[in-house]
Amino acid sequence: MIEGACHCGQVRWSVPGDPDWLTSCTCSYCARTGALWAAYAAHEVTLDYQPSAVIRYEQGDRTLAFISCRTCGCTTHYESNDPAPDARMKVNMRMAVHYDFTHLALRVFDGADSWRYLDE
Repeated sequence: MIEGACHCGQVRWSVPGDPDWLTSCTCSYCARTGALWAAYAAHEVTLDYQPSAVIRYEQGDRTLAFISCRTCGCTTHYESNDPAPDARMKVNMRMAVHYDFTHLALRVFDGADSWRYLDE
């Protein structure tokens, strides 16, 4: 089990184990936050926060919402706006508590231009 939280602890997540890799995205939002994303099926992610504790930010085509703590501002995860049962969710591994993720492969996703992984 890997657990994560924003700086003040009001927004928390947990996931069952290591992801296949981490993603660094070059889109305008991710480049500014410095997030390292780990992908999971939405049903594998446990979230713990009050709805009033977060800010949901949707950009571009509004297919996903970035979730940030209203108090400390940390972006903890993003959610698909698609309610499909196979929806994916990504958590920001920079918010992981007492977990060393440096053994994981890092892939760069060109979210600013080509919408593909640059190592393909």
